[in-house]
Amino acid sequence: MSFEKIEYKVEDDIAIIAFNDPKTMNAAGVDTVDEMSLALERAGDEARCTIITGNGRGFCSGANLSGNMGGGESNRKPDAGRELDRLYNPFIKAIRTHPHPVITAVNGAAAGVGCSIALMGDFIVAAESAYFLQAFRRIGLVPDGGSTFLLTRTIGRARAMEMTLFGEKIPAAQALDWGLVNRVVADDKLMDEAKSYAQQLASGPTTALSIIRDLVWQAEDNDLDSQLQAERFAQRTAGRSPDFAEGVKAFLEKRPANFKKA
Repeated sequence: MSFEKIEYKVEDDIAIIAFNDPKTMNAAGVDTVDEMSLALERAGDEARCTIITGNGRGFCSGANLSGNMGGGESNRKPDAGRELDRLYNPFIKAIRTHPHPVITAVNGAAAGVGCSIALMGDFIVAAESAYFLQAFRRIGLVPDGGSTFLLTRTIGRARAMEMTLFGEKIPAAQALDWGLVNRVVADDKLMDEAKSYAQQLASGPTTALSIIRDLVWQAEDNDLDSQLQAERFAQRTAGRSPDFAEGVKAFLEKRPANFKKA
C-alpha cells in the first residue's frame, strides 16, 4: 500500500505514521485523514506500539481550509460538520480504540484538529519548538475532533476555556506545566525519545498494556463502582493471557520477562 500525504513504516514492532504534506505544513485534509485511518488500521495488525508524528516543520496545521469545508452542493446550506461525521470523528475514535498504545511525537504546530490528534496520544512527547493551538475561533468555527472533551479532562475547565476562547498558542514548556503533555525534549531528539518510549511499550505485555490504556480512557467517564467492575473483568482477561504466565515465570526465575505479540 502506497501513500501520498503520509509516511508509514514499521521498525522493531513500532509503527511510525507521519503526516507528510510540507506544502500545507501537514494539514489534515480529507485525503490525508483517509490515509491516516488506513495506516492506523494497518499498524494495529503489524506492530505493538504506534507513533504518530509529522515530517518537517509541523505536526499538523489543522484541517485543509482550501478544501470543501461545506461538503455539499451549491444548492445546499454549508455544513462544516459533515466531514466530521464521515471521516474525522471515526479517525479520532480509531485512535481511542487502537489495540495497543499510541505515542504522539509533536513537532512544531499542532493546530486545530491537529491539536486534537496530538492530544489523543496515550503518551505525548513534544519538541521544544512545538506548540498547541485551538485555532478554530480565528475562522469563526468551534473546536472539534474531541478538543473540548480532551482539554477539559486533561487541563480542567478554566484552562480549556482559555485555550478555546482566546485561541492563543500554548508553547511546549507551558503545555508541560499545565499537564497537557508528558515530556518535552530537544527538537533533534524528538524521534529518538519517542522511539525509546515506544520500544519499552512494544516489548511489554501486549494484552495488559492494551487493557490498561482502555481502562484509563474509561475512567474519565465511569463512577467508582463501574470502574471497579471494569477492572475486575479486565483482570480476568489479563490473567488468562500468555503474558501473565510468562511474567510470573520470569519473576520466579529472577530474569527479565520475554513478552510476545498477542
